[in-house]
Amino acid sequence: MSFRIHPHPIDPAPLRQELDGNEHGGLVFFEGRVRNHHEGRSVIGLHYQAYLELAEKEGRRLLEEISTKHGVRAAAIHATGDLQPGDLAVWVGAAAAHREEAFAACRELIDAIKARVPIWKRETYADGHGEWVEGCACGSQHSH
Repeated sequence: MSFRIHPHPIDPAPLRQELDGNEHGGLVFFEGRVRNHHEGRSVIGLHYQAYLELAEKEGRRLLEEISTKHGVRAAAIHATGDLQPGDLAVWVGAAAAHREEAFAACRELIDAIKARVPIWKRETYADGHGEWVEGCACGSQHSH
């Protein structure tokens, strides 16, 4: 199990390998990519910022909690810094003997990361304006 904050767009291949194994019948992955729009505005980029030490500590705690609860192996990584539309911003994976546990763990893990890990997102729009937006580490139940 690992949770990482990464200062660039993400390559999930190493984390997928961590979860690979003949004992797992269900492997579920979620990839959150930067989209080119938000609430009717054209987005040209995002900037993620994290409180690194606390983010990694809370991320590891979440992995342990969810892995124990669902009986899975899990891994996650979240990018920081400047990202462009199409870049991979967050990746979550769960592996279990059966798909039901893997699906449940993957869903719970991405929701918990957005609600509990201190990562903030600033969007930059095509009109040149930018703003910090709700959706990361702010207790929101919205899916941004």
